[in-house]
Amino acid sequence: MEPGIILQLDQVTVKLGTKKILDNISFTIHEKEHWAFIGPSGSGKTVLAHTLDGRHFFSGSLLPGFDTPETFHHSVIVVEQQHRFKDLTNRSDFYYQQRYNSFDAEQTITVENALAGYLPVDPDRQTLHWLELLQVDRLLAEPLIQLSNGENKRLQLAIALLQRPRLLILDNPFLGLDTDGRTLLHSMLNTLSEKGITLLVITTPQEIPDCITHIATLQEGQLIAVAPRAAFQPPVFNDGAPAISLATLKTLTTSTAEPFSSAIRMVNVGIQYEGRTILHDVNWHVKRSERWSVSGPNGAGKSTLLSLITGDNPQAYSNEIYLFDRRRGSGESIWDIKKKIGYVSPEIHLYFDYTATCSQAIASGLFDTIGLFRALTVEQEALVEQWCSLLQLNGQAHKLLSQLSAGEQRLVLLARALIKNPPLLILDEPCQGLDEAHIAMFRELVDTICAHSACTLVYVSHYREEIPGSVTHHLHLEKGKASIIQ
Repeated sequence: MEPGIILQLDQVTVKLGTKKILDNISFTIHEKEHWAFIGPSGSGKTVLAHTLDGRHFFSGSLLPGFDTPETFHHSVIVVEQQHRFKDLTNRSDFYYQQRYNSFDAEQTITVENALAGYLPVDPDRQTLHWLELLQVDRLLAEPLIQLSNGENKRLQLAIALLQRPRLLILDNPFLGLDTDGRTLLHSMLNTLSEKGITLLVITTPQEIPDCITHIATLQEGQLIAVAPRAAFQPPVFNDGAPAISLATLKTLTTSTAEPFSSAIRMVNVGIQYEGRTILHDVNWHVKRSERWSVSGPNGAGKSTLLSLITGDNPQAYSNEIYLFDRRRGSGESIWDIKKKIGYVSPEIHLYFDYTATCSQAIASGLFDTIGLFRALTVEQEALVEQWCSLLQLNGQAHKLLSQLSAGEQRLVLLARALIKNPPLLILDEPCQGLDEAHIAMFRELVDTICAHSACTLVYVSHYREEIPGSVTHHLHLEKGKASIIQ
């Protein structure tokens, strides 16, 4: 291998089962180069990252400029889109409600615990610099389960850096971050690029850090373009997203006749954890068939606000909260609440049962469970098939959720939220992990549902361009305080 090469791939092919995920991939990364990989959902980007860190068998050749072909993957660290962690009893099968239960939160490890296995007894100046740069030093006492998206991303990046990687791969690191969080991460990556660590960032054309020197485009497992940054032209993908059958969608989302006038009403709601105020005197009234967006920076209290509605937060009972005209704590069960709500969120995606098939995951929305634990009727099976057909997931119906791309998984969970035609639809960052074409398709899907039903909508996103046109009311959270935006 010629001097100055960090990594060289020649006709690398990866199959998962009988499906070819990467098809004859060839590229060379030289010293002082930092690469971005872009492409539509399911194009093979994450599989490429996992192949480079040794998780997949491949044909072809993969030659590193550091270590040996047999051991180099130990110097490759991948920072995942989503991260699972273990509690003090070494369990990782968390249920997502734990974030709001103070007893369970005490069982989760802290940031300091998470770093302990990577920090030397006497940290050197560089190590302390990483922790300070990533602002992790001020989070040491925080339980991992209560970190915001931005805080968790910074922690995972710190853990990766403490392992002294030669090649650092970040898989969609900007997902779930607010504007300030994305700006901070861009700055951090630019700083890291100057420290002798080669970066490979899986991202979108809209979020390419300044330090990136080369941009590669994957589509359907093939490397269709590689260009120096100065010559990069954003690609136009012709296949696009699934076309929606409006006739089918209308039959699946017929107007509901739920007898209520207010979907949500909160009166001076306040939430505290260990003396820290999360929500402060929130007053919010969502009438039947209104469509709302909820915005605010990471850590503003959005997830906590939603947990009071979905039945996942026990502090709902100590506050004045009404759902569907009925006060919380007046005798209703959590299942009475959930059967009227369709809900998707990054937490549900993270903690979902990945041993479920695509169709089982969609069907579980009929019963508000994380996985399917009962037999379906003929009518229910037909309903699942209709939703699979609508979103063009027929070919994935019997595949495990873990075998689908992140974007395909998100579409499955969206179908799960919609399948029971709920009177209240809560979509928390629903387009996270979807490419531009699928985002446009999903906005059309939501707008069509709102146009042809009495569905009440609460939509959370950090990106204004993702918010459906049917949204006409806006709530903003800042440091736990709510304000209505006209």
